[in-house]
Amino acid sequence: MRLLLVEDNVPLADELTVGLQRQGYAVDWLADGRDAVYQGQSEPYDLIILDLGLPGLPGLEVLAQWRAAGLATPVLILTARGSWAERIEGLKAGADDYLSKPFHPEELQLRIQALLRRARGLANQPKLEAAGLHLDEGRQCVSREGVDIQLTAAEFRLLRYFMLHPGQVLSKSHLAEHLYDGETERDSNVLEVHVNHLRRKLGRSVIETRRGQGYVYAGNSQ
Repeated sequence: MRLLLVEDNVPLADELTVGLQRQGYAVDWLADGRDAVYQGQSEPYDLIILDLGLPGLPGLEVLAQWRAAGLATPVLILTARGSWAERIEGLKAGADDYLSKPFHPEELQLRIQALLRRARGLANQPKLEAAGLHLDEGRQCVSREGVDIQLTAAEFRLLRYFMLHPGQVLSKSHLAEHLYDGETERDSNVLEVHVNHLRRKLGRSVIETRRGQGYVYAGNSQ
């Protein structure tokens, strides 16, 4: 899943980026509100983390411009503790959730997971489950009928995206856009390798190939 982090506090942004990457997310970071307006609308992010106290353009104005342009990407706003007025204004402007600073990294991770599930119509699932597989995001592994199957970091990222989009045809270019940040070289051959590794671990029919279109997560095993 590809995230946009808009935060002008460099030490905090570095800490959040490292933590999110460790959780298997591709992260792009911006510090200026003006850049965020353009970037948020031009790149296919799965979720945006937005600080409100930004240089260039305040976070609330950035959010308002995104929503006015029709951007439906889930937005989690970061606010100073006790700034209840900011939280209310952020929710009115179209934020999906908020988190007050300082916060525990695990709380941020859990809120991100909940927002991503909600965006895919899976809000009632405390854990990501699809077609017989149970994904443990904390341990970055998957299980079937209680048996754990270990995954590499790349396999975990790919499988999580498939499980959030069951039954959908996902092209290689679409997957690359959502699995890698803006600085990473995107190689469709690498994706094919990871798909084949998942098939070996989970069963050949878990991920179907649609010739000329891409892949479909079916969740069946052989």
